[in-house]
Amino acid sequence: MLASVETRSVSPVFVGRTGELDTLNDALARASATAGEPQALLLGGEAGVGKTRLVEEFAAAADRQGAVVALGGCVEIGADGLPFAPFSTALRALRRRLPEELAAAAAGQDEELARLLPELGEGAPVTGGGRHDEESMARLFELTARLLERVAARHTVVLVLEDLHWADASTRHLIAYLFRTLRTGRLVVLATYRSDDIHRRHPLRPLLAELDRLRTVRRLELGRFTRDEVGRQIAGILAQEPDPLQVDEIFERSDGNAFFVEELAVAAHEGSCAGLTDSLRDLLLVRVEALPESAQRVARIVAEGGSTVEYRLLAAVARLAEDDLIEALRSAVNANILLPAPDGDGYRFRHSLVREAVGDDLLPGERSRLNRHYAQALAADPTLVPAAERVMRLASYWYHAHDPAKALPAVLDASVEARRRHAYSEQLRLLERAMELWDSVPDDVRATLRPVDYTEVYPPCGCDPAGTPLRYLDLMAEAAVAGRLCGERERAMKITKRALRLLDEQDTGAGAGAGGRDPQRAARFWTQRSLLVQAQELVRGLPPSQVHAEVLAMSANWSMLHCPGPDAMTAAERAVEYARMVGAGEIELNARLTLGGLMVDAGQIDAGLAEMFQVRDLVVAQGRSTVVARSHVNLPSALESVGRSRDALGILREGVDLTRRMGLLESEAWVWGNLCESLISLGRWDEALEAADRAGAPGRSPAPRGGAALKRAAVALARGERAEAARLLAEARAAYGTHDPMPQYQLPLAALTVGIAAAEGRLPDARAEVVRVLDAGFPPGTQRYAWPLLLSAASAEADARALPAAEEGRADILDRLAGAAKHLTTGAPVWVAHERWVRAELHRARGRDTPRLWSETVTAFECLERPYELARVRHRLAAALLATGGEDERARATELLRLARTVADHLGARPLSDAVAALGRRARLTLGRAAEPAAAPEPTDPADALGLTGRERDVLRLVADGRTNRQIAQELFISPKTASVHVSNILAKLGVSGRGEAAAVAHRLALFPAERLTSRSAE
Repeated sequence: MLASVETRSVSPVFVGRTGELDTLNDALARASATAGEPQALLLGGEAGVGKTRLVEEFAAAADRQGAVVALGGCVEIGADGLPFAPFSTALRALRRRLPEELAAAAAGQDEELARLLPELGEGAPVTGGGRHDEESMARLFELTARLLERVAARHTVVLVLEDLHWADASTRHLIAYLFRTLRTGRLVVLATYRSDDIHRRHPLRPLLAELDRLRTVRRLELGRFTRDEVGRQIAGILAQEPDPLQVDEIFERSDGNAFFVEELAVAAHEGSCAGLTDSLRDLLLVRVEALPESAQRVARIVAEGGSTVEYRLLAAVARLAEDDLIEALRSAVNANILLPAPDGDGYRFRHSLVREAVGDDLLPGERSRLNRHYAQALAADPTLVPAAERVMRLASYWYHAHDPAKALPAVLDASVEARRRHAYSEQLRLLERAMELWDSVPDDVRATLRPVDYTEVYPPCGCDPAGTPLRYLDLMAEAAVAGRLCGERERAMKITKRALRLLDEQDTGAGAGAGGRDPQRAARFWTQRSLLVQAQELVRGLPPSQVHAEVLAMSANWSMLHCPGPDAMTAAERAVEYARMVGAGEIELNARLTLGGLMVDAGQIDAGLAEMFQVRDLVVAQGRSTVVARSHVNLPSALESVGRSRDALGILREGVDLTRRMGLLESEAWVWGNLCESLISLGRWDEALEAADRAGAPGRSPAPRGGAALKRAAVALARGERAEAARLLAEARAAYGTHDPMPQYQLPLAALTVGIAAAEGRLPDARAEVVRVLDAGFPPGTQRYAWPLLLSAASAEADARALPAAEEGRADILDRLAGAAKHLTTGAPVWVAHERWVRAELHRARGRDTPRLWSETVTAFECLERPYELARVRHRLAAALLATGGEDERARATELLRLARTVADHLGARPLSDAVAALGRRARLTLGRAAEPAAAPEPTDPADALGLTGRERDVLRLVADGRTNRQIAQELFISPKTASVHVSNILAKLGVSGRGEAAAVAHRLALFPAERLTSRSAE
């Protein structure tokens, strides 16, 4: 029996996990259905708890049902993960099972996809050309997703990605992309990770939190075995029922961890249980130390070689006779210490915990010597490992061998490979490692390194990079770009600041200023820091160059977002000119987009839009993905700003398709946000909210999420959902932060802050926000955001005109609003309409309301597609007409109110609908039945018990509000004498002697608890 135990520490009986297996089988059934619904699952659990066994059981069941199972695992080399390792392995397995289908699915994109699976590029080698930026990496992700969808269109595919706790950043990003974007195909993606390794700062932790928020992702957490399950596991291992006392002891010592149960069960049968310590490392090493010395030596070599070590590489490092090596491996495999790799070409530890324990037991000198042997063997024969892993593994081996002279070139080669595969996080890590090694490398070795071999950010000094030695600053420049591309902006900023300090130190001895001896290199670093004014100063007066054009283009774009005006337009014009002179096509196109947007903001609308349309057509025709996205964000934004929302809509729909097809995730978020804004303008609010959900989906960057929250808040406020609007406003403010106060963020935030404060009756808070913005002033070209803010402020003042507490300070704030309005551009019809609306509200706030002002405003909005705004100004015109008292005016007011209520009901704009209904009641107009949803019956009104008529109730509300008889008459469109009669009747019915007592009775009985604020803010 003991002989069988030696070769079978894994129970042949699958124990427990019924619920988890049911979930996995349900996912397989859903994916295999005729419609084909992709499934995404995360399986977590501590090391040794049984994740692999569960996956094997599920994979076997899937295989029996005809599914194609492709397994890939994250590979660890030392402390590093290989870029895209699980996808490369899984796609290789998929290619073996479905060679024709995979080839057909990858047709036309072989070279791009070869970054993940080099075999696809056979016959058409992958070049190092092409751009390396966010878009190129996103395109690779998109192509991978579409490849899987195409393969899964005809076959059920189970893609298993194991050991995410070792995943490199690029693998994590690709997994997040797949889980968010897979939409069709009979596909199950199952990813596993070791939960006890996910400490608070583990890089996988944010990804798990992000994926948890996706409704399409199911997360399973595998728990430890119960005492009964441990008993069944031991029985399976020993092929007999175990002693209950032994089960109790093993359960207590293992705490239900399946792997520990296996180790303890075998140790107990070998008679060594009493000798085991409580140390985990000793527990894990006890069976390794029982191996023959040659097998122990091989285990130590495998532990330092990575997750899996190929047989030929192992033989080269072990330097044993072949028979001795095979015998040693057989001993380790029979003892279940090592296992053959799934593809049969190498060996790995059966459990990674054992590998860690063996590795930790190595002496420091022993570890570096083993890594040196690995590096030497691989350098002598590169075919010992798969081509896709060769460069990365060689860099890791030399680094851990503590040989800087050999490690630096290897690490730099690996950084180039990482950049080629768009694995920018790994590129940054490797470049930081190169910088760490730099000072330890002899000068003669560094002199052989050339920037043309290792960087894309060549020295911009005009010299030949092929003949110039690589400099430490070259590495810093490349690392700063890699940090920006992978989202590690804090690390990139630190590198940039350090580089600028180095440049200053170099120049100090010569008495030069910042970047004095190398101004273009300094300008590039200043550009990375976004201190673009400083960058411009550094290149000022130098001959035109690509760097010069890029600095000017970035400066113009930064200025357009932060402080638009004549200087920004001048910089954009010069950027276009310089880019044309040096043949920098993409810089020119980007600068032209910026220039066109600035022209629109300056009132040169037709010329600016023509420029932007021309760029859009060019980049689409030329397939310039880096500018396509921006053209489909900026152009529709400019159209929206001048009121051409329907024109913007078509371009935005095209932009959604293009950005998605090109895999431009960040740009797609901005397109969805702009689409939401245009749909709101067009009165398609439900569609707009769907677009906002897309823009603010989990995983989006803060700015698009902030914009989505702000747009949802605007709709919520218009629908009377004040609490929700306030919550979303806070969410938007948190997403935007305070580090980058752009007008396109800050002014809409301020407008909504004023609107919510006014709706809640907090006029002082609304005024404080308005004063803060007016004190700062509106930068030139920001009228698209300034007009709504002025309108919100003027409306708040007009709504509060009869409140005695609001009288103080009103004249001053109204004068300031009028002064600000005079200085805003009115070159577009939508800006003209807003100017008239603001002017009309200011007159209403001063008590000078006239039908003429509102009639002009209505006429201005009738030629625009702004249904909600038109409904609001129609309501205001109706109120002004009713104040005149004529029959013709009453008839026209009735029609205006009917139109306004129809729009309000359709949009769900309850405050406007209520305001229209209230105005109709006060004027005794018949508007017809409102198309409102059935509401629950209201409780009995205390006013009815007092015998108050509807009109008397309206009068009492105004009395409680402190209105005089004349003000009551104006509000209710009656004469002051009639108002006086109503007041007398109310006093008699309430049994009080004066207006103050009547107001007190109304407040005590809560006759109008929230009606006053609600109706007046809506009006």
